[in-house]
Amino acid sequence: MLTSSDAAFDDARRIWNGAIDRKPALIAQCTEAADVIAAVRHARQHELLVSVRGGGHGVAGHAMNDGGIVVDLSQMRGVRVDPESRTAVGEPGLLWGDFDQATQAVGLATTGGIVTHTGIAGLTLGGGIGWLMRAYGTTADNLIAADVVTADGTLVHASEQDDPELLWGLRGGGGNFGVVTRFSYRLHQLGPNVLAGPVVWPMEDAPEVMRFYREFCASAPNQLTTITQYRTLPAFPIFPARFHGRKVLQIGSVWAGDIAEGQRILAPLRGFGKPLFDLVAPKPYVANQSANDKAVPHGWHYYWKSTDLPDLDDEMIDIITEHSLRMRSPRSYSILFQLGGAVASAGEDDTAYSHRAASFNLNINGVWLPDEDRGAEESAWTRGLFDALQPFHYGVYVNFLMDEGPERVRQAYGEAKHRRLVALKDLLDPDNVFRLNQNIAPSAV
Repeated sequence: MLTSSDAAFDDARRIWNGAIDRKPALIAQCTEAADVIAAVRHARQHELLVSVRGGGHGVAGHAMNDGGIVVDLSQMRGVRVDPESRTAVGEPGLLWGDFDQATQAVGLATTGGIVTHTGIAGLTLGGGIGWLMRAYGTTADNLIAADVVTADGTLVHASEQDDPELLWGLRGGGGNFGVVTRFSYRLHQLGPNVLAGPVVWPMEDAPEVMRFYREFCASAPNQLTTITQYRTLPAFPIFPARFHGRKVLQIGSVWAGDIAEGQRILAPLRGFGKPLFDLVAPKPYVANQSANDKAVPHGWHYYWKSTDLPDLDDEMIDIITEHSLRMRSPRSYSILFQLGGAVASAGEDDTAYSHRAASFNLNINGVWLPDEDRGAEESAWTRGLFDALQPFHYGVYVNFLMDEGPERVRQAYGEAKHRRLVALKDLLDPDNVFRLNQNIAPSAV
């Protein structure tokens, strides 16, 4: 248990989003489920505000609080892979880079984050979109069981056989129902090499490229997932130096199948217009997973706004391009996730993760350095693009929310599903002990 008098306290309260600076009274550094039970019971006994920290990557900063207790799971990073059953068990402090290394050692993978220093816990509990989602579904779709410490300090097991309703809620309902101490996942044969990488065009060409891309996506096989970024090209060695600092449209892809077939499928996109460069090539899956790590490091300041989109029509494309060309910070960007495929083929009510009919998700990221006086400017740019797309909003992915209020949380699920989540919250956490999250408030609160 750390307090402000301990030398390790300040390091322990730092999280990925450097814009969040909170000072809890206690940080309980758990190493096993028994520690989590003790921390939760201590919090209840002393009426302490509770935060739960897994990887500490949530943009809203709910992993930390002011004046309460943090149930810190960051030291619980064990992972065990069973190649025979194609399953893996991971602890809640585990990061996706470690998970992928362990599963790829035996040629297996599941849908995970697109940055290796993202934690498995928050991403899974919010749904989990990533490079393999169109082939294998969201991370939550691949969650097959979990051990959970509930608000009264009881350890329970959730699976299709044992408490299927809790498992349903954990598959997208966030950290509302307890502290997960163990995640069990379904794995899929993949790698070690995949066809992956970005094709990059001048941002000025984005309207024409994105109109072609929209048609390309409409018939893309499920094995292909693409993620588009409107960004300023960073000075990374992998990118040609003459394009560093230029505003670009970057369409990245991962093909989860035969590499020769993937080359054929991607050829029309790679050949469209006049790309500045093309880095699509066979490469280790783990190398592609870490490709974005340096672009979003710990400690920078981040402000996000996000929405699902039903489609991608001409007006949307023009709005996104126009606002992206006006970005001031070289670190800010917009990222567009291609959905569909296995994400859409699952039933809408199969999991708490919602809006499976959406075609894309747009996440608008205002980013600046801690010593830069541009937070207001970048936040305003982020809101400006978000507001301009208001007529096209189609729900929202809960993991991309800041602290935006209960109405936005309802939009993440829809009214019927939100009522089902409230019923589960009433059963497991009627006092709303676990409220520092995208909160599903119980009926009595």
